[in-house]
Amino acid sequence: MEALAIAPDTVVTLSYVLFDERGEAVDRVGQTEPLTYVHGYAQLVPGLERQIEGLKAGERGVFTVDADEAFGDRDDDAVFEVEKGDFPDAAEVAAGDEFMAEGPDGEPIAMRVLEVKPDAFVVDTNHPLAGQRVRFEVEVNAVRAAREEEIAAAQAELEQMLADEDACGCGHDHGDGEHAHDHDHDHDHDHDHSDVGLIQLGKKS
Repeated sequence: MEALAIAPDTVVTLSYVLFDERGEAVDRVGQTEPLTYVHGYAQLVPGLERQIEGLKAGERGVFTVDADEAFGDRDDDAVFEVEKGDFPDAAEVAAGDEFMAEGPDGEPIAMRVLEVKPDAFVVDTNHPLAGQRVRFEVEVNAVRAAREEEIAAAQAELEQMLADEDACGCGHDHGDGEHAHDHDHDHDHDHDHSDVGLIQLGKKS
C-alpha cells in the first residue's frame, strides 16, 4: 500500500525545530514527544500547514514562513499600560517578566512586561515571534486517516477558536504561542486595550 500523504482530514505526527529570523532555535519538538494534530483545521500556523501538505511519513523539509502566515504582524495596539494593582506581587515585577491573564470573556492573554512605570506596567501582548519571518525544520513521523470523532473534535476546536476571536474583538491569538499551534490570521484591525479588564493574572512558570 502506498504511504498516505498529508492532506485534510489526516492525523499527522511530526517533530520540528523552529528558528526565529536571527536563526536562533526558539522551540523544539522531538520524536519522544511529537506534535500530533488533524490537518486542515488551523492547528498549525497557516504557512507551515500549507507547505507540508503532500509530505509522507519519514520525509523531512525546511520551510520558511513569512510573518503574515506565521505568527502575524506586530500590532502597535497590543502594547499598552496595565495598572500595578492588577499584578500579583507588583513590587517584584521586572521588565521581561511574562504573565498569563484571563480576559473578561475568558480568553487567555499572554503578556510580557516591557517597562516599569511608577503606577503601571507597559505590557506587550504580541506573540514573541510576531513580525518575524521564521523557519521550520520538520520531520514527518506518521500520517494516517483521521477517525470521524477526531475530525469532529478538530472542527469543534476550530469553531471555538473562531468564537473566541469574535468575543475578543481583536482577531488575534492571545495564547502563549507554544509549539507550532497558532491562530493568528488578521491583524488589520482597530481595537483598544486600555480597559482590558484582566482577571486572574498570574506569572508564567
